[in-house]
Amino acid sequence: MSAHAHPLQTRTSTPAVQSLHAVQPSGRRVLVSSVSSDSHTWNLVFLQLLLEEMGHEVINVGSCVPDELLIEECRRVQPDLVVVSSVNGHGALDGARAIRRLREQQDLRDLRVVIGGKLGVRGAEAGTYGPELMAAGFDAVFEDAAGVAEFRRYLAQSAIPALEPSAA
Repeated sequence: MSAHAHPLQTRTSTPAVQSLHAVQPSGRRVLVSSVSSDSHTWNLVFLQLLLEEMGHEVINVGSCVPDELLIEECRRVQPDLVVVSSVNGHGALDGARAIRRLREQQDLRDLRVVIGGKLGVRGAEAGTYGPELMAAGFDAVFEDAAGVAEFRRYLAQSAIPALEPSAA
């Protein structure tokens, strides 16, 4: 991303991506985002590639996403799942605020939203943030130490509805 690029980035569908989705119709529409204070992008790129490899359609909103923009993008994209990622250690704080704001929206209350990554700044001494973030409104929490295996299992076993095959 250039220094002058807008922080809101969406993935455009190229013919190769469109054909990938035609081959793998079991995917879901997944919106990937960071928390508002997290300027890291490689974690978002990794998640996007992982999810696309699994056959999902991914809209990567980017880093430093304000709560209002996340809400607007959820309405615009109408994803099956929102994945919030944090590597700066403020995921628990910013994520809890963001999910509460999102759950206040009548039309987004039932949207499946998960969070993962480095959720706190105190490392292992902080314990787990899962119960607090689940109580705030997340459907699942993936602590940094667990790696991606648990996230992959969640996606494979989750009752999130799959996208309908495209007519193309």
